[in-house]
Amino acid sequence: MNYIQLHIAAKQEPIQEIVMAILAENGFDGFEITETHIEAYIKEDDYSEHFVKQLLQPLQVTFTATVIEKQNWNELWESNFNPVLVDNFVGVRAHFHAPIYNVLHEIIITPKMSFGTGHHATTYAVMQLMQQINFINKSVFDFGTGTGILAILAEKLGAAKILAIDNDDWCIENSEDNITTNQCKNIEVKKADTANTSEQFDIVIANINKNIILNNLPLLNQSLKNNGQIILSGLLTEDEQDILNASKEFGLTHQKTIIRNDWIALLLNK
Repeated sequence: MNYIQLHIAAKQEPIQEIVMAILAENGFDGFEITETHIEAYIKEDDYSEHFVKQLLQPLQVTFTATVIEKQNWNELWESNFNPVLVDNFVGVRAHFHAPIYNVLHEIIITPKMSFGTGHHATTYAVMQLMQQINFINKSVFDFGTGTGILAILAEKLGAAKILAIDNDDWCIENSEDNITTNQCKNIEVKKADTANTSEQFDIVIANINKNIILNNLPLLNQSLKNNGQIILSGLLTEDEQDILNASKEFGLTHQKTIIRNDWIALLLNK
């Protein structure tokens, strides 16, 4: 399956935020932000140029679309992928980078056709929250695993059992490859469209987007043990109150919010 890359001319930060929020709610699942534009990605089968024009017309922004074929994906990310350092906690690099020694945990990621390298503000913020949680011998549910980066970090932090799910075949293949590269043994990867699982976990992580989180919140809550912790991200600052209001209905207590570049990650307890 190919991807469509949109190059959207948008310099003002408020406009960038609105564009990303609109596209994230309409099938786009990866973004790169610069001072002058946004790169947004969507599966080719899910893309409609006419629909995107209708979405973005009120914002008066222009865009161009490029087909990114599978065989060209590695070339694209290799040209843009620099190592990521989350404080002195985690270093994320590709296989062609030199090892990172000045961090507690190193993760090697080859994104292929998936998203999640630590570059995006939400992945970065989730990893910051994970630093504050005790994962030792805990069970973890990673809903929307992408490259598997957060599941891999959970195992490196001592988790005894991790279930990582995604609804995309490329993500499943990619996460399994990355899990093997990082020599992880406690992660099970499954393909699923929702957070429905018969199991319960000590820690739940969902780094996706507002609509998917709200639609799956009953299932995410059901999968969380009493006294468990849940991290929710893939959210803009303006999404926070809606997520917190919905969380209160399930007895989830807000503990902390991390903000990074107008994106947020929330930590809640049950």
